[in-house]
Amino acid sequence: MIVCESLVRIYQTGSIEVQALQGLDLVVESGEMLAVVGASGSGKSTLLGILAGIDAPTAGRARVDRWDLLAMSRADRVRYRRHTVGFVRQQSTSNLVPYLTARQMVDLPMTAARTPARTRRTRVAELLDALGVADCADRRPGQMSGGQQMRVAVAVALANEPRVLLADEPTGELDTATSAELFGALRDVNRQLGVTVVVVTHDPEVSGKVERTVAIRDGRTSSEVLRRAGTGADGDTAVVAEEYAVMDRAGRVQVPREYREALALTRRVRLALEADHVTIRPDLGDRG
Repeated sequence: MIVCESLVRIYQTGSIEVQALQGLDLVVESGEMLAVVGASGSGKSTLLGILAGIDAPTAGRARVDRWDLLAMSRADRVRYRRHTVGFVRQQSTSNLVPYLTARQMVDLPMTAARTPARTRRTRVAELLDALGVADCADRRPGQMSGGQQMRVAVAVALANEPRVLLADEPTGELDTATSAELFGALRDVNRQLGVTVVVVTHDPEVSGKVERTVAIRDGRTSSEVLRRAGTGADGDTAVVAEEYAVMDRAGRVQVPREYREALALTRRVRLALEADHVTIRPDLGDRG
C-alpha cells in the first residue's frame, strides 16, 4: 500500500538548509497497522505530511496505492486527499469545526465529494456507531470530551472510505484510559474496515500494541520491532518482541549509539564476513 525509497525532504530558509528526511525507506502492506516512533526532529511528522499529500518530497520515490506522490498535479492531490488518505492531527481543534455537530462534520467531506444524500446519511450513522460516539451526533465539539472529539475526528477522516488512515500523535492530549479506548477504536477500524493505519506516536503503550513498530532516526528508518504471539517458559501464550536493524538499498545500517559508545566505534570500522553473520569491529589504529 505504501512504498518509500530513498525519500528526501529538504527545507530551505534563506541560505539555511534543513534535511528532514535523508533517504528514508519504508514499506507498509495493505491492511497493516503500523506505529512510527522517533525523537522530536527525527522526521516522522515530515513523513506523515508527505504521505497525507500536505507536503511534497524533494527527491526519492513515494507511492501510496496507485498514486506517485512526486508526480501528482494539483488536481490529483485534491483527489488523493479526498479519497485515498484520511488524516487525524494531534490537536482536536485542528480536526473539527467548532460550530458544526458531529453529524455535520462527518457529512462535510462526503458533500464535498458529491456523495448522494442517502448514502451520506447511512455512512454518517455507521461511522459514529462504529466509533462509539453515536450519542454525540448532534453535539458540537465543545459539548464533547477529549476522547469523543478524537473519535469523531477519526470518523471524519474515514468519511470518504480512504484506503489509508494516518494519525499524528492521536493520543497526545488524552489520559491513559482514554488513549487505550481511542487506540482500540483505531484497531477496530483496521480490522473491520480493512483500512491501512499508520500512527505516529511517542506513547510506548500505543506502539507496543501493534505488530510492527518502525523507528526513525536522523531522517532514516533505523530499526523495526516485530511482535508475534509465542509460548513462554511457563507454557503460557505471550507476546514476543524482536528488534531488527533496517538495511537500506545501499546496504547502510544504523548502529545504535549505545553500541558505538560501548565499543568505541568511530568513523572507520572493520567488517568481516563469517559463515552466517557479519562482524563489526573498531579500527584500533584510529584511536590515537
